[in-house]
Amino acid sequence: MSAYSIDTADAPIYLGRQPILDREQRIVAYELLFRSSHGHNAAVIVDDFAATAQVVVRAFAEFGLASVLGDCLGYLNVDERFLSSDLIELLPRDRVVLEVLETVEMTPAVLSRLRELKTMGFRLALDDFTHFSDQYIPALALVDIVKLDLPLFADDDLADMVQQLRRWPLQLLAEKIDDRAQFQNCARLGFDLFQGYFFAKPTILSSRRVDPTRAGVLRLMNLALGEVEISTLEQEFKHCPNLAYKLLRLVNSVGLGVSAKIHSLRHALVVLGKRQLQRWLQLLLFTQGADGVAGQPLLILAAMRGKLMESMMECIVPYDREQADHAFMVGVLSLLDTLFGTPLPELLAELNLADPVRLALLNHQGMLGRLLSIILRSEQNQLVELIAELTELQALSLLQFNQAQLQALGWANELAVCHGR
Repeated sequence: MSAYSIDTADAPIYLGRQPILDREQRIVAYELLFRSSHGHNAAVIVDDFAATAQVVVRAFAEFGLASVLGDCLGYLNVDERFLSSDLIELLPRDRVVLEVLETVEMTPAVLSRLRELKTMGFRLALDDFTHFSDQYIPALALVDIVKLDLPLFADDDLADMVQQLRRWPLQLLAEKIDDRAQFQNCARLGFDLFQGYFFAKPTILSSRRVDPTRAGVLRLMNLALGEVEISTLEQEFKHCPNLAYKLLRLVNSVGLGVSAKIHSLRHALVVLGKRQLQRWLQLLLFTQGADGVAGQPLLILAAMRGKLMESMMECIVPYDREQADHAFMVGVLSLLDTLFGTPLPELLAELNLADPVRLALLNHQGMLGRLLSIILRSEQNQLVELIAELTELQALSLLQFNQAQLQALGWANELAVCHGR
């Protein structure tokens, strides 16, 4: 999860986001989660409703939808007060899903407001739906999505709830999915949407066969880390035409900033140089198939981590290119075990990595390891611990961290758009 801050008169407000995937495991939305520094990670909005409502609206204007959401939808938690507020009508109805909290009582006034918002073109969702009652029946006819919190259901009860909800033309979203087995079970039950970072948790299979395409990328990456000529890299790419195609797509994406289109492999290698080639080979690992769709969630997360690590290091030691390159590499390669389903030490043993990079990945040691720990705190929405680590670090301010995150989000979203989300 990512975190941002807005300075208010009382305290900073943080905005986290958690991915929502469809049945093809493509990221189609993010739930936006507001936190205050007084909230201690609790899923509550600060006491002053008017200030909070302004923060919600300002988040879209100041952060910018392109940076926060890319081309995805944003799910926004709303309580009864915010639901009835005129401020909700300032939100971009084509970009948000209003997620009605489970604490909202479905009174005639609330149902009337839901009908009004539905007529305006807003998408509606019910959060943490657990049981049927007379007050919820009319609401089920109005909403587009119902969210079911997996820990609240036994397996048989979950299947029964899915069957009953299928009487209405709505989408079912399973949240708090912790692993791929849960995702597969919910997919079998008929869920349409899935929430969580389950796709970023490795399933370690000791006998798993390594994808030959990705094995080829690892070989190329190892060559690029060493002292080899461009001609040697070109010959290796020619043995893997699909990788050459993917590299050209990456090089020609807006994220690289190359002004002229590159049409030949040798031209790409010359223009890139060893430094950029290394990082684009790292990202190439996370694309799969000709269009890259299957690996998209990991590609976005890997790109986000790499760019954020690089930006943070540039704040700490400006103009140190080697440190920035190492930081980018740590961010991207931190998901290698998830990608291959193989323990990280085994994978890293095959790569010619610098010691600071290896120690950061394996043991979170050194400055690189500390920066990776901060990013993991952010993704898990552990904001109290995140602030504590930044305070202890001293070399990186909260403002710098927030700015680096926005830059990384925008860069990762641009990259995702280029590869057909």
